[in-house]
Amino acid sequence: MLVWLLGLVLFALGICVSVALHEAGHMLTAKAFGMKVRRYFVGFGPKIFSFRRGETEYGLKAIPAGGFCDIAGMTALDEVTPEEAPRAMWRYPAWKRIVVLSAGSITHFILGFIILYLMAVSMGLPNYENRAVVGSTSCAAPTMDPKTFKQADCGPSDPSPAIAAGIREGDEIVSVDGKRVANWPEVLTVVRGLRGESTFVVLRDGQELSMKVAVATVQRVPVDAQPGKDDTKLTEVGAIGIGKAGFVDFTALSAVGGTVSFTGEMFVKTWEGLMRFPEKIPAVVRAIGGAENDPERPVSVVGASVIGADAAEQGIWEIFILMLAALNFFVGVFNLLPLLPLDGGHIAITLYERARDLIRKLRGLTPAGPVDYTKLTGITMVLVIVGGAIVLLTVTADIVNPIRLQ
Repeated sequence: MLVWLLGLVLFALGICVSVALHEAGHMLTAKAFGMKVRRYFVGFGPKIFSFRRGETEYGLKAIPAGGFCDIAGMTALDEVTPEEAPRAMWRYPAWKRIVVLSAGSITHFILGFIILYLMAVSMGLPNYENRAVVGSTSCAAPTMDPKTFKQADCGPSDPSPAIAAGIREGDEIVSVDGKRVANWPEVLTVVRGLRGESTFVVLRDGQELSMKVAVATVQRVPVDAQPGKDDTKLTEVGAIGIGKAGFVDFTALSAVGGTVSFTGEMFVKTWEGLMRFPEKIPAVVRAIGGAENDPERPVSVVGASVIGADAAEQGIWEIFILMLAALNFFVGVFNLLPLLPLDGGHIAITLYERARDLIRKLRGLTPAGPVDYTKLTGITMVLVIVGGAIVLLTVTADIVNPIRLQ
């Protein structure tokens, strides 16, 4: 229980640091352009302490559920003093405002990348590309259960072809009997068709090593078989007693490319998750009612913290770290959606103003000035209410029926 609580605190602290850095991204870029930054606070609610340095007040508030950076004149409707007016944000060129507005999300992306890079060089990254990296070596079990697909226990006389040939965990298989293999499914397909001694070439520490492997003949289910089918039949195939690596190790240099590639994959998954968000809301409601949890339903920071704590308690720190990275990417992408009051909504308005004024210039007209935000109040309130309701639903579900790691 103590480890679980420690994991919960560490994950919550990670979220607080991410939020603080998000707001710091806005503040630092605004200051770099000369905009007036009045306040930078971490948290909401009652003020715990604050101090002033230069023209900015820095501080900490009691509720660690966010933060804010108060930039003078973020919109033309914001009240500014005569002293602040020349440095009001809305007076600056569009590209500078867009940089400041997007700096929070960019900070999340940078932080997520750094987390993944450190993970890559310390414990590896998930093998999402199905690379032919060996994760385990054992005996080639002679048979398996055709219903559960569980392999029989190894006996003292059962062969261990991979171990006997010198194949190790972390080796990447690059060819079998002269045929190049691109991924793990190709390795399985080729090995299943082998009988007797075959030549395997593996990549180890940057060098290709050739090994003679005495492929065993065993009984397995077909590749396309599904567990639980009564009519599943065992067939005779080749096997060498290896399992796919769930994670791939990297050096400090190769981790750069590996992290870039995996970051791209996480961006794709994040976007797909956002697009499927509305259809998953009923699963949240069902979870509140006590139904079985959908592991893919939306979770709040409370739910994410619970999963992170479970991962820490079970020693699965890879999941803990991946959750932190994924949370940063999700918040970064979500915040760029073109909806008010998100930063993406302000960016959309800034781009609209710029495009509108360019068209007016081509027509020989003067710029039309800042957008009147009062006309968008109704839409903004609807989005705030809907967003607040979703947050309330997910937090409630994560309190009464959280998703747990088994």
